Amino acid sequence: MISPLEVFRTYIKEKGLRNTPERETIIREIFSVHDHFDVDELFLRMRDQKSKIAKASIYRAIPLLIESGLIKEAFFEDGHLHYEPIYGHSRHCHLRCICCGKVVEFVEEEMDNIVDRLAKEYHFNILDHRLDFTGYCAECNNKMNDQDNVDTKELL
Repeated sequence: MISPLEVFRTYIKEKGLRNTPERETIIREIFSVHDHFDVDELFLRMRDQKSKIAKASIYRAIPLLIESGLIKEAFFEDGHLHYEPIYGHSRHCHLRCICCGKVVEFVEEEMDNIVDRLAKEYHFNILDHRLDFTGYCAECNNKMNDQDNVDTKELL
């Protein structure tokens, strides 16, 4: 498989744009972790590694990384977008805890059948889909149940 850097270099060249060392540093950092991120998290990670990348450079690079097929918008939370690397990753769905922010990725085999059925039924060329469930992870759910039990005892 071609590296994410090579995919980006090819994309930039085809678009007639100039590649920069900063963009390549951003790509390296994103694909070194392979996890969801927002611009602030990425900026802080890079700053902690003594990188001199400006936050504005990250914001300018994001649309190019999306257009090149390296990352995509994953979800909107806490007032800002979160992204995830998709190049070299299988299509998946998310379970997101609204209490602690935990994200569980899972592959639902039936989704491909649903996408195919919908495309045929509605004569639609489906390019992408997102399936996110929000709720409480087991740990947060248990904490809430424990708190409910404490509150109930206090009323008695």
